Amino acid sequence: MLEVHRTHRAKIRNHSQVAGQLDRHGWSASKLWNVANYHSREVWEETGEIPDHKELKNELKAHPKYKGLHSQSSQRVLEELAEAFNSWYSSDDDRDNPPGYRKENYYDDQGRRVHEEHPRSTVTWKQNGIRHDTKNNRVRLSKGANHKEHPKAWEYILVEYETRPGVTVENLQQVRVVYDNAKDQWELHLVCKDDIETPDAPGNETAGIDLGISNFAAIAYSTEDADLYPGNRLKQDGYYFPKEIANCDDSSGERATRLHHKWSERRTHFFHSLAKHIVERCVEKGVGRINVGDLEGVREDENGESKNWGKHGNLDLHGWAFDRFTSILEYKAKAEGIEVVEVSERDTSKRCCACGKEDKSQRVERGLYVCEKCDAAFNADVNGAENIRLDIDECNSKSAPDLGGDRSTGWLAQPGVYLYDLSSGFQPQEQVVDCKP
Repeated sequence: MLEVHRTHRAKIRNHSQVAGQLDRHGWSASKLWNVANYHSREVWEETGEIPDHKELKNELKAHPKYKGLHSQSSQRVLEELAEAFNSWYSSDDDRDNPPGYRKENYYDDQGRRVHEEHPRSTVTWKQNGIRHDTKNNRVRLSKGANHKEHPKAWEYILVEYETRPGVTVENLQQVRVVYDNAKDQWELHLVCKDDIETPDAPGNETAGIDLGISNFAAIAYSTEDADLYPGNRLKQDGYYFPKEIANCDDSSGERATRLHHKWSERRTHFFHSLAKHIVERCVEKGVGRINVGDLEGVREDENGESKNWGKHGNLDLHGWAFDRFTSILEYKAKAEGIEVVEVSERDTSKRCCACGKEDKSQRVERGLYVCEKCDAAFNADVNGAENIRLDIDECNSKSAPDLGGDRSTGWLAQPGVYLYDLSSGFQPQEQVVDCKP
C-alpha cells in the first residue's frame, strides 16, 4: 500500500465568528518567526553556521512566543524558517539577503513610517492539534497556550468549512489556515491521506543516482545507459530571484514575499518534474530498484570534521534540496513499485567503476574521470552514479560483479542530457529552447 496525500482548499463558513481567533494565531506565527529569525542571525554571526529546525526547537521551546501556537504548529514555523535560511545560503548572488522579519509598515501622507505590525502568517495544525467532525464538516483547532483562558484545558477554534462539490474530507492529517490578502479573509487547506495499491516492480534492472551541484542528478542504469540532468534552471532562478528581491524597497514586503513564494514554487516544480521523468525512464527500462547517493558520508573528512566547500558549496552539500528531492523521488517511485534506497556516496567520485582503483587525482576536471590503472575515461558524474548503482549488486553477492568489456566509451562517456523546459518539463538537450526565467 502507498500513502498519498491530497490537499483540498475549503471556504470557512463561519468566518466572522473565527476570524479574530485566527488573526491572533496568524500574528503569533509571525512573532515566533521573528524571534527564531533573530536567534538564527545571532548564531550565524557567532559560529558561521545556521541552526536547523531541531536546534531552534530545543532553544526556543520554553520561549513565551513558542506558546502562542500549538506545539506542532510552532515546530512548523521553525521548519519553514530553517528552509528559508537554507534557500538564502544556497544562493549564488552575494546581494541576496537572509529571510526578513515578518512585519508590515504603514506610512503617512508625507511618506513617513507611522507604525508597523505583524502580518497574518500561515498556521499549520498537525494531527495532535486537530479534532475533525466529518458529519458536520467542522474542525476543532487547538489554541496556543497564550490564547487559552485555562492553560491546561483543550480549548479550540471551531471552524466550519465548505469544499468543492464531490470532495470528501477523510483521514485528515493537517490543516493549514492561509490568509488571502486579495479577499481579506482566511481559507483552509485540508491535507488528507489516502491508501492505494502499489503495482509490482517493472523489472529486475537497477539504477544509481549521483546528486550534485553542477549536474543536479546523474543516473547510471544496469541496461548500459546513462542520463545527466543539469541544474541549469535552479541556477538561473538562483541568480534571477535574489536580484529582484534585492531591488524591493522592503525585503519583507508584499512584492518580496511574492517573489520568495514564486521562487519556492518553481524549485518544488523542478523537483517534481525531475522525479517524474526519472521514474518514467526507470519504468521504460524495467528498473525495480534505485540507489540514491546519500551525502551524509561525504560531509566530513577523515578526522570526522566538517569539510569546507565554500560558502555556497557547504549548504548544497548539507543537502536540504537533495533530501527534499529524494523524498519526492521515493514517493513517485513507490507508486510504480520501484524501491528507492539511500547509500553512502563516500569515495564514489574517486573510485573507478571499471577496475575499482581509488585515487582522487583521477578526476582530472569537473566533467572528466580518467583511470591511471586501466586507462578508462568516463563522464565523472556518471562514474559516481555507476559506483552507487554497483552497491546494489555488491549487497546481493559475495564479491563485486565481473564488469568486463570496454566501458570507456559509449554510455559511460557520453550520457544522454536532459534539460528542463518550462512548458514541457524535461526534454533532450537539443529540444529545449526556453532558457529565460
